[in-house]
Amino acid sequence: MPFSLDALESAAALVHRTLSPTAQHHWPLLSARLGTETWVKHENHCPTGAFKVRGGLTYFAALSARQPELRQVVCATRGNHGQSVAVAGARCGLAVRIVVPHGNSREKNAAMRALGAELIEHGADFQAAREHAAALAERDGAHLVPAFHGDLVRGVASYCLEFLRGAPPLDVVYVPIGLGSGIAAMIAARDALGLATEVVGVVSAHAPAYALSFAQRRAVAHPVSTRIADGMACSTPDPQALEIIWAGAARIVAVSDDEVEAAMRLLFETTHNVAEGAGAAALAAAVQERHILRGRRVGVVLSGGNVDRALYAEVLAARDSMAGV
Repeated sequence: MPFSLDALESAAALVHRTLSPTAQHHWPLLSARLGTETWVKHENHCPTGAFKVRGGLTYFAALSARQPELRQVVCATRGNHGQSVAVAGARCGLAVRIVVPHGNSREKNAAMRALGAELIEHGADFQAAREHAAALAERDGAHLVPAFHGDLVRGVASYCLEFLRGAPPLDVVYVPIGLGSGIAAMIAARDALGLATEVVGVVSAHAPAYALSFAQRRAVAHPVSTRIADGMACSTPDPQALEIIWAGAARIVAVSDDEVEAAMRLLFETTHNVAEGAGAAALAAAVQERHILRGRRVGVVLSGGNVDRALYAEVLAARDSMAGV
């Protein structure tokens, strides 16, 4: 799904009617610790605490134009996509039901309810929740909001345009992968701007489906066992996302839960920003690859900061495992 610069800028204008651009900062202490000039894109500063709301705004604008008679939608999520759907759906006057797996983040669940969504808990993981959401949509005649779609990608690309234009020219940018809208948007924006920036995807080592699929050039499903990176807890890759990643990503890096937690601590210590697991994954990958980054200008996407207080307290209190960083 190629996107022209005009299409991306049109989507960004729609997003910016509701959201202000988020900051991209060069943090000297973080750069010193990583050993090279490092810029952070702060999507944790979005009103919902994560980048997903950008895609929700563009998706529902297009959906309302296509189906003005629509009255209800349903989706599956681990939290950030659900908050996006709740915000954008409510703006269009739609009833929103959201399916989450059992054991999902309590604070993300509370946020979705506060935004007016009906929350349904079902299944042990995202895939089970997604299948249940599809069944509910079919049974009730509701619209099933996908977690990956071209209209979502167009909206998400608004942060990528901000980052690639707002920071000095980036040699490489690390982007976490959940179901793929973030990295697909970064590739689309990079290509539309005609830049040579290397785009590197990041997955959890405990949810490696996209990394395995990238390496084998075929869709590979894999069970999920991450304890911290719920935003990357994908067991089944999206075919459209894979095509974009295969064509436009330089590589995919897998980071362990320990590396992610250490990156959460490093972000707090050097920038005093809160990152959820997926939000810190890009930095974890840059730390892992720091030996090849010397002299390069590096971008990392802090995709969200929606981490439960008790869990974050445990992460911050743990002994740091990033020796030498």
